[in-house]
Amino acid sequence: WIFLIVIGLLVVPVQVGLIPIAELYGSLGIFGSIPGVVLFHVAFGLPFAIFLLRNFFAGIPRDLLEAARMDGASEWTIFRRVVLPLGLPAIASLAIFQFLWVWNDFLIALVFASRDVQPLTVFLQSQTRQFGESIDVLAPGAFLSLIVPLIVFFAFQRYFVQGTLAGSVK
Repeated sequence: WIFLIVIGLLVVPVQVGLIPIAELYGSLGIFGSIPGVVLFHVAFGLPFAIFLLRNFFAGIPRDLLEAARMDGASEWTIFRRVVLPLGLPAIASLAIFQFLWVWNDFLIALVFASRDVQPLTVFLQSQTRQFGESIDVLAPGAFLSLIVPLIVFFAFQRYFVQGTLAGSVK
């Protein structure tokens, strides 16, 4: 039942939670801060993370875990030496997806981040309003905003391909 609830949370749009969470953040004193933005992204990214990782780890053969138990491995050792190395592609894929969603997010950063902690996407948009449509300012800024996601993607590309293909063929 819990997994079905998590799957149900995948269809809840982010916009539904903006006003209630903004009021909650205001009463907690974290509105306009980095922890507020991070907490929002964690809360709305968790259903997808649970969905992806649960399905990946459910595909690990039980015989492999039983063999480790028969060899005398504890549950912690099985997790650390068997499950975690097998799950590295799925974890890397999740990290890439989540990083790109957060990096490219505009709405949450616009609503919950103050001027002091606004990300590059919001900063570029504010420069558009302030200086008009000056392409000589926006083009280099947009190019610079692509560098970090490209570095992250190329660093984890090997795991990303393995993670997205895992479980697709029996």
